[in-house]
Amino acid sequence: MAEKPQPVVVQYCQVCGLPPEYCEFGPEFDKCKPWLIQNAPDLYPDLLQDKRPSNTVLQSTGISSADSGGSSEAKQEEVKRLPGGKIKKKEKKEVIIEKVVRNKRKCITTVKGLELFGVKLSDASKKLGKKFATGASVVKGPTDKEQIDVQGDISYDIVEFITETWPDVLETSIFFIEDGKKKCCFSKFNSQAIDREVEIVFKGSLKLYGSLRERFNA
Repeated sequence: MAEKPQPVVVQYCQVCGLPPEYCEFGPEFDKCKPWLIQNAPDLYPDLLQDKRPSNTVLQSTGISSADSGGSSEAKQEEVKRLPGGKIKKKEKKEVIIEKVVRNKRKCITTVKGLELFGVKLSDASKKLGKKFATGASVVKGPTDKEQIDVQGDISYDIVEFITETWPDVLETSIFFIEDGKKKCCFSKFNSQAIDREVEIVFKGSLKLYGSLRERFNA
């Protein structure tokens, strides 16, 4: 006799009530951090690094801390020293999609961050233009960083195309800019998919009703 499958136990955050992997998208992420550090440290290693005391360097006397050479390799990878001694944090790997309306009529979908996943923007621009039969080009954005401008509003369809064409880009790494706020595409993608499924079921029900009515009248 086959062994009876055991129920899966899902862990939920005791602060916001969401699964731990979605706390960062919730409204009380700062309040969740202590609970996450204690109960789900593997999901948020950055929180553990933030708790570690930083090494100090006394530049005026030329005396450095004894532990300054023992900083973690992960910490070194996250920062980059710029001219003048300034430190720049490593960019977070994420794709930002934004719909921009120009001249009150012309709509453009901008895609930023694909290069962080090893994607060549010129090749991605050609594939996007071919897929959606529209114009697409690599341009410099407001911050002088390169981005892809695609003609038209393809903000919903583009998510599925990106994840299928470049598997390293996950849905959880794609975000939308709406009303000046950054939102994870995962929730938007699911809500729109549900709306589409409801519409399909509704149309199917109407078709079945019409078929049954024709048989009854016959």
